[in-house]
Amino acid sequence: MNIRIAFLQLMPGSDLEENLSIGKKACIEAKEKGADISLFPEMWSDGYYLPQDETELKKLAIRKDSEFINEFRALAAELEMAIGITFLEEHDPAPLNSVIFFDRTGTEILHYSKVQICAFADEKVLCGGDDFYVADLDFGRGAVKIGSMICFDREFPESARILMLKGAELILAPNACPMEINRLSALRARAYENMLAVATCNYPRGHPDCNGRSTLFDGVPWLRGEPGTRDMCVFEAPGDSGIYVADLNLDQLRTHRSNDIMGDKYRRPETYSILSDPNVRGIIDGEFVH
Repeated sequence: MNIRIAFLQLMPGSDLEENLSIGKKACIEAKEKGADISLFPEMWSDGYYLPQDETELKKLAIRKDSEFINEFRALAAELEMAIGITFLEEHDPAPLNSVIFFDRTGTEILHYSKVQICAFADEKVLCGGDDFYVADLDFGRGAVKIGSMICFDREFPESARILMLKGAELILAPNACPMEINRLSALRARAYENMLAVATCNYPRGHPDCNGRSTLFDGVPWLRGEPGTRDMCVFEAPGDSGIYVADLNLDQLRTHRSNDIMGDKYRRPETYSILSDPNVRGIIDGEFVH
């Protein structure tokens, strides 16, 4: 059984209304290409534009029950296709970097806000989310457990590990940064070590600090009974703007998860207490800080 994922690797427009129009047309095209779910790049509502002025920033933020979001809710039901729509979310004291997933009936099944915000850069004006969530996505021919992480979340092994422990089989990851070998390697590692798939949708080349290369890592580094290893990257988009689709073989992934040794199989959480100790800071200026 496959699930077909559409990566909406598109240039945004100049305002919310234009992004709504571009986004809706893209979802319709994705459906025509047979997609079960369409995924937008990070913060589609304003094209990942983050003014540092608080007043200007808050003017761009929208509510999760805004007309913009509800248009995609209705479209998911109309197309009978799941949609993951990203947006700058209204929140006090500062906005959130969020994604909402609607299933093929238009029902909200997951609402996630980026936990690991880039507080060293423009995202310092945002608040971070407070948890990672998993939901069942019924796509008609079957169901899959999905979770989400957004861009910089990828750099923290804990993000994907928590989602795996909560049952995720597929992580859908909106993105807005240059996807070069090291960031792609991080995605590969998250898929490999957790025996899950990671689908990442980026902005295309031409958007500031982005280069396309949306990817699907299927989480299966080898097939039982077959010699050698295989490339888990089953799809990589070029840099150009476009609507790209890729299939994830869920049966193959589930067989691997049942038979192999990664994920939760041989963890020893009793030895990991340092990971949740907020007083441990690690190495700073060459010194271990505790």
